[in-house]
Amino acid sequence: MYERPGGDARCDRESRHVADGLGLSVYRIVQESLTNVLKHAGPRAHTHVTLDWRADTLVVEIVDDGRGAAALVEARPGGQGLTGIEERARLHGGRSITGPRDGGGYRVRAELPA
Repeated sequence: MYERPGGDARCDRESRHVADGLGLSVYRIVQESLTNVLKHAGPRAHTHVTLDWRADTLVVEIVDDGRGAAALVEARPGGQGLTGIEERARLHGGRSITGPRDGGGYRVRAELPA
C-alpha cells in the first residue's frame, strides 16, 4: 500500500492473483502516476490510489487534487510517462484514460483485463 501525507491507497473488493506481467504493469502505472504527482501537483496535493477488482477487469485509478495540467506552462522535453502508461495498458488488451479533473487535479485510470 502506498501512503504519503495527504494521500491514501485502498483496494476495493477482494484482491486476486494476476499474471506476473500484468502485475508489473500495474505497479509501473502506479509508480509513473505517483512520480507525476510529485513533479506536477504541488506540495499540498492529496493523492488517492484505488484498485477496483471487477468481474473480469482490474481498474487502477490514481487521482490528485493538485495543480495538474495547469502547472505545465510549456511542454517539457523527454516526458514519456503518459505514453508509457497507455502502452502498458494496451499491451494487456486494456486502455488508459488520463487528464485534468473538473475542479483541479489530475486523473490516471487504467482498465486492464484480469
